[in-house]
Amino acid sequence: MKPEDVEAVIESELEDAEATVTHARDKHDDDHLAATVVSPSFEGQSLVQQHQQVYDALDDHMTTDIHALELSTYTPEEYDE
Repeated sequence: MKPEDVEAVIESELEDAEATVTHARDKHDDDHLAATVVSPSFEGQSLVQQHQQVYDALDDHMTTDIHALELSTYTPEEYDE
């Protein structure tokens, strides 16, 4: 799955999300991705809950198209700091 396709899925499933997805550094496998996701839906959520929201948005892609995902999540306020 291409990074821009992963971005589109995340942004379509999470409220006002902005996702940046790239191939993970130092990985020689296109299935290893790194994502930074900023969304107001993360407000008041633990880090585990935030990550779960992204995994839920990606649904079956996590088991079929994406082998590994390095994930960073932020509320808009956290990201601006």
